[in-house]
Amino acid sequence: MSEAEESEQERLARNLAELLQELRVAQAGVQILFGFLLSIAFTQQYAEADGYIKTTHFITVLFATAATALLTAPASWHRVLFRAGRREHIIDVANKLAVSGLICLAAAVTGTVLLIGEVVLGGWGAILVAVLTAIGFSLLWLIIPWRERVNGDRSSPPPIESSSQ
Repeated sequence: MSEAEESEQERLARNLAELLQELRVAQAGVQILFGFLLSIAFTQQYAEADGYIKTTHFITVLFATAATALLTAPASWHRVLFRAGRREHIIDVANKLAVSGLICLAAAVTGTVLLIGEVVLGGWGAILVAVLTAIGFSLLWLIIPWRERVNGDRSSPPPIESSSQ
């Protein structure tokens, strides 16, 4: 079935299914990261860490917690509002939650890289690697896609109309 033949409800159902599938990928990553971050707090090396490391770790855990909440919220919204005729609203909210969750996940991964960088490199080397990680996430997850969206809206050809009459 082409997009032109798809009803509004079919389109919404497809959009929601695609969004929930995308979130499954991100949820697995954030859950693994969250478990890793939780385990760090129970090591001997962590007990001996300074305030900077412990603060960085805690902030990173908070970002991972926020990412977990934001990336799993769309499934809850769908379940609670199931068959309430609010699919379009669910998709709008879920999209905002997903983007916010991905931003928090990027921050949590960056914080984790900073923590590991402090152990391996220390000082400015750790900071440099963390900054490069943040730049990489920003480019790949936000800046380039948004640029493509804006440029695509201006340069995309009009949709091809079906020749069958």
